[in-house]
Amino acid sequence: MNDLPLGALFGALIFLLVLSAFFSGSETALMTLNRYRLRHLASAGHPGAKLAERLLKNPDRLIGLILLGNNFVNILASSLATVIALRLGGEGAIAIAAGLLTLVVLIFSEVAPKTMAALYPEKLAFPAAWIYTPLLRVLFPMVWLVNLIANNVLRVLGIYPEDAEGNALSHEELRTVVNEAGAMIPKRHQKMLLNILDLEKVTVDDIMVPRSELDGIDLDNPLDLILEQLEQTPYTRVLVYRGSIDQVVGFLHSRRAMQALLDNELTQEALEGLIREPYYIPKGTPLNRQLLNFQRNRRRTALVVDEYGDVLGLVTMADLLEEIVGEFATDPSDAIADVQPQDDGSFLVDGAANLRELVRTMHWELPTDGPKTLNGLIVEHLESLPENGTSLLIAGYPVEVVQTQDNAVKTARIRPDERRETASDD
Repeated sequence: MNDLPLGALFGALIFLLVLSAFFSGSETALMTLNRYRLRHLASAGHPGAKLAERLLKNPDRLIGLILLGNNFVNILASSLATVIALRLGGEGAIAIAAGLLTLVVLIFSEVAPKTMAALYPEKLAFPAAWIYTPLLRVLFPMVWLVNLIANNVLRVLGIYPEDAEGNALSHEELRTVVNEAGAMIPKRHQKMLLNILDLEKVTVDDIMVPRSELDGIDLDNPLDLILEQLEQTPYTRVLVYRGSIDQVVGFLHSRRAMQALLDNELTQEALEGLIREPYYIPKGTPLNRQLLNFQRNRRRTALVVDEYGDVLGLVTMADLLEEIVGEFATDPSDAIADVQPQDDGSFLVDGAANLRELVRTMHWELPTDGPKTLNGLIVEHLESLPENGTSLLIAGYPVEVVQTQDNAVKTARIRPDERRETASDD
């Protein structure tokens, strides 16, 4: 090597430093690739992504190959720097050369390429995959031996590489991914994804139409009255019972009944023949499970019952889907019939209004982890039955009881524009 000119030695040293930068940067690029995007690109036929995905299936081999090449290059560069130092300044220049080489390697072969690779991993990882794939085949015996020794050392320390966890995300980790997606996911789609993740936290009790608001057809009534109710009902599937809601017979498809009426075939017996038996679900069922149950049983409407079999309310597929996509009404105040906007900016709200619907459609930050209705929330807050004119603050919102009836709040006025900050808002 003493016979080589200094120009050739400097050229070889620069080439080795470039190789070192390549090994360092490509390692960071391959390890910081977004695995989900990589899988998508590979399935879409991207050749570089296919090679990178194949390499990352055995990361220990890939890391062994990269470190083998990087260490070999760095050691050879150090040897060349020593030779150059001896040729230029003798033994006294070796320490200076070692310091300069360390600084150059740190800046140009480590920090700079790794930073660039972390910012733009795909631009370096995919081309590098074309180099590493054949290189791994050539050096596989040496890489295998290095990994064998390294894995055995880890086992001695109580670490078993084969037991390492995969890339599966937990529920909360997936929520974080969606929240931090930013502009990559449209805001509306992001909200829908978060709503899907929240389905397991919400139960059918939170979205059901309560028993007190259920409307249906009593089969004990005369046929003329039943037909009049069918003509006026806004629902496709109508609840049918005998005498009271405790004696549910099933659900009647109103369109089929009206078609039979047009064909002059609708009698009391024919009407009862069109009734489909009721579908019951227990209270407290999470929405994600109920969505699957609706699909499995091919039903769209269900009655919620308690442990004694008493009917508590009714849930439809439309109610469940609204938890994901939001209300289907275009105007928030039209989404809930129980909310009446006033000229002064306040809202008259029915005491039986569902709190979750108020939060979802009116964007009021009311507590939903307790009572299900506005009346229940007011009574719980006051710990007594309020009188007309009673005013209170709930989550910072001024609330005035306008009308009470049958030991319950019939109507309340909410002034969202006058909301005050509370300690819970901080």
